Amino acid sequence: MKQQETVEIDLDRTYFEEAAYMLKAVANEIRLCVVMQLTRAEEKTVSELMEGMNCEQSLLSHHLTDMRAKGILQCRKSGKNNYYSLKDRRFSNVLRCLVSCGDGHNADGKV
Repeated sequence: MKQQETVEIDLDRTYFEEAAYMLKAVANEIRLCVVMQLTRAEEKTVSELMEGMNCEQSLLSHHLTDMRAKGILQCRKSGKNNYYSLKDRRFSNVLRCLVSCGDGHNADGKV
């Protein structure tokens, strides 16, 4: 019985480690905005992503590069454009959960 409890704890820990990694990887307003835009559209160019944001192109490119390295985004090149899309749809699901949780809050932050 003790061994079975240990296995369940290990599985839970792995799950939480992965969840923590995912949350850290998108813990930035620019990254969250990118995920939201790519949730609504399958793929977008850097220019299209910039239209919905208030940041420099160089800053957005930095975040896109890091998000690719962390396995959040994938990129395909076509002509002069790079098209970004979500590589892992779980990031979209996480953001949807966060947005839907916000629907139950009052202006004072109480549920």
